[in-house]
Amino acid sequence: MEKVLQTANSLPLWILATLVVGIVIFQAIIFIRLASKTSQSVGMTPTDVKSAIRAGAISSLGPSLAIIVVAISMISLIGSPVTLMRISIIGSAAIETVGASIGSKAAGVDLGSQGYTLQAFTNAVWVMCLGGMGWLLFVALFTKSLGKIQKKAEANPKNVTMLSTVSVAAMIGAFSYLGGGEMVKGISEFVVFIVAFIVMPIIIWIGDKTQLRWIKEWSLGLVIIVGMFAGYLIS
Repeated sequence: MEKVLQTANSLPLWILATLVVGIVIFQAIIFIRLASKTSQSVGMTPTDVKSAIRAGAISSLGPSLAIIVVAISMISLIGSPVTLMRISIIGSAAIETVGASIGSKAAGVDLGSQGYTLQAFTNAVWVMCLGGMGWLLFVALFTKSLGKIQKKAEANPKNVTMLSTVSVAAMIGAFSYLGGGEMVKGISEFVVFIVAFIVMPIIIWIGDKTQLRWIKEWSLGLVIIVGMFAGYLIS
């Protein structure tokens, strides 16, 4: 295991991971610049742009905390460079953990066990990388086509309404699927989900009534805090 971690934290892997993370940061900067330049064409003011960027940054804090907790445990199994590289690209600690476990078991050992060898580590890294390629390839191959489909749909007002409805339904379905998976784990998870489900609309309503934009921007973070407090009380 010690030899595996030495390889997993070696300089070549750090260099590769740094390059990948650097590309991600570069893309984020480019996207922000392009969005800022085109904001006026869609009726957004500089204040709206700053508010949107701030809201996005704040909203990312909650999910990031959960990822950090899992990432810390992954560091002791696959090393810091690979963990940093995979989390920066995919951002789903749960999926990466499953991928690493499957790759290790394919080599005949459990992830992080006494028999964890360099071969098992290599298998784990390959499974994580190949498992994430599907998402990246879909974005690269079909993003432009999806944009054309959207433009054609927007030519008809009815289609715009349909797209909005489908988007909202997709978000509700996604969060319901994730939330439902947690609710069935036990009474604590069920209560926390219900509390969060009730508190979020209240926070949005307060933000609308008081015209305090920061309340809506911090809504996700506030709901996470309330959910954590509720979970602490009933656990």
